[in-house]
Order: sequence, then C-alpha cells, then structure tokens
Amino acid sequence: MQWWSVGVVLMVATCAGPALAAPAPWGGRLEEGAGPEWPPPQRVTARVPSVPNVVLVVSDSFDGRLTFHPGNQTVALPFINFMKKHGTLFHNAYTNSPICCPSRAAMWSGLFTHLTESWNNFKGLDENYTTWMDLLQKSGYRTQKFGKLDYTSGHHSISNRVEAWTRDVDFLLRQEGRPVVNLIPDKTKTRIMEEDWQNTDKAASWLRKEAINFTQPFVLYLGLNLPHPYPSPYTGENFGSSTFQTSPYWLEKVFYKAIKIPKWSPLSEMHPIDYYSSYTKNCTGQFTKKEIRDIRAFYYAMCAETDAMLGEIILTLYQLNLLQKTIVIFTSDHGELAMDHRQFYKMSMYEASSHVPLLMMGPSIKANLQVPDMVSLVDIYPTLLDIAGVPLPLHQNLSGYSLIPLSSEASRNNSKSTRPRPPWILSEFHGCNVNASTYMLRIGKWKYIAYSDGASSLPQLFDLSSDPDELINIATRFPEITHSLDQKLRSIINYPVVSASVHQYNKKEFISWKDSLGQNYTKVIANLRWHQDWLKEPRKYESAINQWLKTNTNL
Repeated sequence: MQWWSVGVVLMVATCAGPALAAPAPWGGRLEEGAGPEWPPPQRVTARVPSVPNVVLVVSDSFDGRLTFHPGNQTVALPFINFMKKHGTLFHNAYTNSPICCPSRAAMWSGLFTHLTESWNNFKGLDENYTTWMDLLQKSGYRTQKFGKLDYTSGHHSISNRVEAWTRDVDFLLRQEGRPVVNLIPDKTKTRIMEEDWQNTDKAASWLRKEAINFTQPFVLYLGLNLPHPYPSPYTGENFGSSTFQTSPYWLEKVFYKAIKIPKWSPLSEMHPIDYYSSYTKNCTGQFTKKEIRDIRAFYYAMCAETDAMLGEIILTLYQLNLLQKTIVIFTSDHGELAMDHRQFYKMSMYEASSHVPLLMMGPSIKANLQVPDMVSLVDIYPTLLDIAGVPLPLHQNLSGYSLIPLSSEASRNNSKSTRPRPPWILSEFHGCNVNASTYMLRIGKWKYIAYSDGASSLPQLFDLSSDPDELINIATRFPEITHSLDQKLRSIINYPVVSASVHQYNKKEFISWKDSLGQNYTKVIANLRWHQDWLKEPRKYESAINQWLKTNTNL
C-alpha cells in the first residue's frame, strides 16, 4: 500500500476543482461538481533514486493558524487539508523574524537573525553564502528554483530603508496606506496574482519536461508572493502594500459566518510599541465591522488562491507518478495580521504575524500526524540535509534542528543526533514599523516578548492556553515567571547588546544615505512615503532626526 491513496487524490482534485485557477497540468480543466478527466499516470522508466525528491513551496504572509482548528473553518484549503491527511502538520511552527528577507535568510542558512545580521528587508545573506540548496546540489541532487527568493535582499523602497533606520527617532509618522479591499468584478477571473501563477506553471512544466527524466533525485523550490497584500499606488510614489485583492471566484471559498472580528484594546491602553506600529500602519482611525470583516475575508480568499497553486504542483507530481517518491513541504516566511490587534501586515510577534504553516508529506513521513513541538524556519535547513543524507557542516553551529525525528516513520541515519531539540523557539525583529528591536521566546504555553534593552520598554507575557488572542499582558502579574523567561531569553541571545548593535547600524546607514544626498537631503526626506504628515511640520521632524543622531552615537 502506497503512503498516498489514488482515490483520495482524485477526491481532493474533484473537491478542489473550483480552487484550481488554471487549466489542469495535463491540459484539461477541473470543473465544479465533476470529476477530472484524469489520465493514467505516466510510468517512469528512470531509476528510482535511493533518497527522495524534495519540493519546497514557500508562500508569503500565510497565517499558520489557518491550517488547524478553528482557523481552518474560515476558508476552503483542499490541498493543505490533503497534506494534513497524508502527512505531518507542525502545530507550533514560527518564523524567526516576521518580515520577508530576514525570515528567508534564516530559512536558507539555518541561523537565527542575529547571527545572519539580516536586520531588515534589504540586508540579507551574502550572495555567495552556502545554502542548503548548494549543499544538496554538491551531494548529487538536481536543483531548480522559481519565484520569490528574497534571502539576500527583499523588495523595498528608499522609504522602507529610511523608515527602518529612523525607527528610534522621537516622532510618529504614518508610513503605510490605510488597508483596503479591491474586488476584481469578473466572476470567472481566477488568476489574480498572475506572476505567481506563471512561476507555478514554470515549476510544473519543469517537472513534466525535465525532472521526469532525471536519474538523480531533485529538489524544486517554488516561492510565492501570495497571500501578501498588493501594492497600493494611491499612497504615492513610495506606496506600500495595503490592498487586499481578490475576485468573487475566490471569495466563494470563504465562510463569512466563521470570520472572527478580533477584539481591540482601546488606543489609550495599547502597549506603546503596539501603538507605534498601528499608527505607522495607518490603522489608528475608525474601522467598521464590515471593513474589518471584508479585509479578513479577502485575505482568506487570497489564501485559497495560494492553496490552488500548491495544488497544481501536487497534482503534477501525481500525474507524473512522482508523488510517492517526493517529500513535499509547504510553509511561509511569516503570517499576516489582517486587522488582528488593530494592524495589518506582519512585523509583530502576535500569533497572526509570527505563526506560520508547516506541513510535510512523502515517503517515510507519518500521515495524519499533528506535532505539538515548537519548531521554526531555521529547522528547514537541517531537515533538507537530513532528507538527502547530507552531513551537517562541521564548521557551522546551526540554530535549527531536523524535523525528521518528529515526523518520520524511520528516521534517517544522520537524524540520530546527539543534539536534543530545545523546547523553545526564538523570533526577533529589527525592521521598520516597530520602534524597538523585538524578541520573542515561545516555550510551552508561554509567549514572552522583550524589547530593546529590556528596561526602556515593558515586556509582554501571554498565556496562550487561556488567552489565545493575546489580549491580556500578564508580565507584571507573574513577575517570577517573567523574570525566569527573561533570563532564559538572555541565555539564548544577549538581546540588549544586539539591540545596541542594530541601533548603531541604523545610524551609520542613515548618515551614509544623508551624506550621499548633499543639499537635496531636506527635499528628499520630506517627500518619502510619510510626506502627508512630514510636510505639516518639516522643521520639527528634521530637528528630531538631528537630535537622534547626536544621542549616544559612537561612530
């Protein structure tokens, strides 16, 4: 008996008919309510590799809570559900930094953010850094990647850079467009994120035309932009991405009655760093329940479209008789707040932003298993080496641990490590929209969040077992637990020192940029993305920056 069931594949394909936005990979089309015209799988005559193939699909901004109850009640995700039934779901998977480039740098290097020094969306790994894909290629794997990578540098504007560098400046300026929705009126339009679909098609075509003929195992990477919100040109030249966009086709996959309207603390009671984030994201104004529900519904619809792209890859593997020879992994770089805690985007340690999906299925991977252990994106690197039977680099003290011992029916040779997996995960953030370096320790039911030097801003402590929505900060109520978790965090990372290092880095980079502009500096800085606020009192804000540069600067 194969680890997968042909009958179930066919059933999923039938149920997912409307979820496949494009023609099926064999040229037909999956129609709603009808079974697919499925040809018999092509018989592969090539030698079966002694180690499995690997397909890694990485989306952007996917809230991991949608992969399990109750989040999975809000939107139909048939291919994620298929992976859950025939593979392993990691129930507590987290990003190591809730923003694109730093999180991807962690995933491709297996190292925490303070070790890669990927502080923001434009500072990632060195272009010549040896990634897990490089090591797999050296070991005999055929490798290919399509779509979004962003582990050396991510998408950003000059505004993004300046906003990150000046986050410690004593001013408050809106940096984003107000989150809105945009409905594509065409009820038949299914390919909304065309770039992602093109890359998915390229990946499927590569499997059909090249991978099917390989005698060696292969590893395929597909990076998606969805369900990241879309750019919002109405905000000006340096627009952000505050538009949630979809079509009626995908909205039909969302169960509106199951959408939860998040509770918000009054603005006056918000943690000061949360208030800064909400303000810079243009979310401190009034929002109706309909606006909030629509933003969340459109986001879930974008997740459904993402699921369909994952489905195209799974169905292609099935058609080519490769599914039973391939380990498929699905994850995301971070989540999406979608109006949780009066915010959209990521850059937060709240669950919606930091909790990511992580599912694996394939030969030797346990089926229908939900793993409660704390895991994170740095675990991808040693996991892929473990799958390939490649020894861990002796010169690298990786931050991650292989997931194979948690998910495999028979752990591979080098997964029998003497390194016991710790019961905690670390996430950290040093970029824009947050005015202090942020550190999150998740262990057991506790989530502890520390800021900056640990003294200038109060920490947060949440008991996720009794407060899954993270509405009650109990740090002062339980001082012994708070102190114990802070000491544990400091044993993992000397976070005051890291914060000071980032602070100095930001000043150095800003001064270099400022000097490069010469006499144009005043005009340029006034007309960045925050221009609507800046131009009301330009001297005030420029003076605040000058004062910041004079304070504690040892360059």
